[in-house]
Amino acid sequence: MAAPVMGVFDYLVPVAVEGPLLVGQRVRVPFGRGTRMGWLVGAKAVSELPEQRLRRVLSVLDAQPLMPPDLLRMLVWAARYYQHPLGEVLSAALPKALREGHALARGEPCWALSAEGRSADPGALRRAPAQLGIYLKLRASSAPVTAADLDAVSSGWRRAVAALAARGWVTVSHAAALPPVADIGPDEPPVLTADQAQAVAQINAARGFRCFLLDGVTGSGKTEVYLRCIEQVLAAGRQSLVLVPEIGLTPQLLERFQRRFPVPIALLHSGLSDGERLRAFTAASDGTAAIIIGTRSAIFAPLLRPGLIVADEEHDPSYKQQEGWRYSARDLAVWRARELGVPLVLGSATPSLESVENARSGRYTRLVLPSRTGAAGQPRVSLIDLRQHAAREGLTQPLLAAIRRHLDAGGQVLIYLNRRGYAPVLMCPACGQVLECPRCDARMVLHQQRGQLACHHCGSERPVPAQCPDCAGELKPVGQGTERLERALAAAFPDQQIERIDRDTTRRRGEIERRLNRVRREEARILMGTQMLTKGHDFPRVTLVGIIDADQGLFGSDFRSAERLAQSFVQVAGRAGRAEHPGEVYLQTLFPEHPLLRVLISKGYAQFATLALDERRQAGWPPFTCLALLRAEASERAPVSAFLQAAAALARDQAPAGLNVLGPASAPMERRAGRYRGQLLLQAASRRELQLFLPGWRAALAEVETRRRVRWSLDVDPVDLF
Repeated sequence: MAAPVMGVFDYLVPVAVEGPLLVGQRVRVPFGRGTRMGWLVGAKAVSELPEQRLRRVLSVLDAQPLMPPDLLRMLVWAARYYQHPLGEVLSAALPKALREGHALARGEPCWALSAEGRSADPGALRRAPAQLGIYLKLRASSAPVTAADLDAVSSGWRRAVAALAARGWVTVSHAAALPPVADIGPDEPPVLTADQAQAVAQINAARGFRCFLLDGVTGSGKTEVYLRCIEQVLAAGRQSLVLVPEIGLTPQLLERFQRRFPVPIALLHSGLSDGERLRAFTAASDGTAAIIIGTRSAIFAPLLRPGLIVADEEHDPSYKQQEGWRYSARDLAVWRARELGVPLVLGSATPSLESVENARSGRYTRLVLPSRTGAAGQPRVSLIDLRQHAAREGLTQPLLAAIRRHLDAGGQVLIYLNRRGYAPVLMCPACGQVLECPRCDARMVLHQQRGQLACHHCGSERPVPAQCPDCAGELKPVGQGTERLERALAAAFPDQQIERIDRDTTRRRGEIERRLNRVRREEARILMGTQMLTKGHDFPRVTLVGIIDADQGLFGSDFRSAERLAQSFVQVAGRAGRAEHPGEVYLQTLFPEHPLLRVLISKGYAQFATLALDERRQAGWPPFTCLALLRAEASERAPVSAFLQAAAALARDQAPAGLNVLGPASAPMERRAGRYRGQLLLQAASRRELQLFLPGWRAALAEVETRRRVRWSLDVDPVDLF
């Protein structure tokens, strides 16, 4: 059940139940003074508790398990690996309606060939022409067919279907009320490059589990490789699961898939209503959906006929859940594909260093797409030294001149600044006062359009004061955000429409699609925004990318800072020069000699990854070690310190040789949302070593005297240390 308790509870079987109890079924049980819904995860003849202490299951909610065995096994394993209560893990994998005990969203019945039927010899039906006609219809369809589909074959199809079902060749399911197959003009597949064709051939030739790292430069056609592989999966009557890191990528990807495949496609992401999510979950479960596209949580989609899993932009940290159960969807995809015995494709122009190392060691098969499709080639990169070219409102004269040149030539321009709002600081020049968040160790960000100061960490807001609260002096905005930059661009190019895309402008549902469509229709020639623009979007007419501040992350304290900066740079630079249009990239920086920038510009991401992995190996950071991070927070500093000190003492007493205990230490932003935060880091030479240690240590933490005064969590394989 969804309770924050490690371990499972024993119950007696219900007094009256139809059929056997099956692992994965939901049950209603007494718990405390009330009742709760739980999951049957196992059965045993004798409990460790005396029978008089056991309570009885009240009812069984499902005739069949909601989760296929592979999904349930993955969730049980994941609860143990990430050290999180199993009940909460199982609950997180289900739509809200199913967590509340409701049934799947059943729709009209539909039929498909079973695995036995698909491999059967149709010649066995030569004396039964009605059955043969139905069989061929089912075999030709990549998705389950409805009664209306079978009526078109034969008016007596029901008897033929029953006969095929008696052979074990046909299965029946109930279609979820998915949106109808989109009536979109078919997409003419492009001619594959030699590298694309080789990648497709290797993936399609895989039998059973095999993990492929599709390492392709931006614009090299990774999505086309996915489409060609999915085409073969559909032809075999199987389903494909495609993961993307952000909701904003799903509309563009969905349209491209709909143009290629006239089959039911289910979407799974946090932007759906409860009903939409339930229908998509059901469609994946009963096989109605031939393709499932979704964000992080889509890894929990039940698959009736699994054939392929794809994780696009596999390097993206959005695949890691940062609250509650802190799982990595990318890593679970590896586990699940292995369990299902299907190929997994991890695609990226900037693979994570963990994936690069897995490819080097032979655990993954690396497929390289080194060149862009079309004639554009890689964009030319130029540095603008901010020590020689002063920026006004964030824009230097060389960048302004380049923007005008590309606009005059008919191109579009993308300006990137990963900082929303008008200005990150509002200060008084007279007394030096900087307006800070009263609840966080952070400055308030000025949002001038709505007249508010906002904290981007806790979300608190307040009106902009008319004057300095200390000396009554005039307050001045310092620094640039996307809102201020948009105003500067509008002043410099009054004849152009500007489209700004950041979290502030895309809050309403469907807004990001509307804005991106205006860019694709060339209604807006200047596109600007935050990292939302760097992830997988294709803008064929963008010929210039301007990076306003290339220095963010050059001197970060997290060991992943350089990797993330390199990935952001390559991803945003890759938006320039698609199709037949050559591109340019301009970077504004105070540090043009910085070795990271020089390596990226002169030798590319692959050489950066080689150097970064060497540094990681020498420093003892992942992927050459494994980490677990204990976080604690409280309304006062003292309980946090006391709990972490006790946790560190326990760890040092219990830790085997080779497991390092680092800290405790305060978080770099110690106070956030009015709470003080600290952390303790565990570093082990191997996953096995860390996993052997964590269960006992976590159990000991649950007995620490000061635990009740703090809120604490354990993060295995953290992507953020600070």
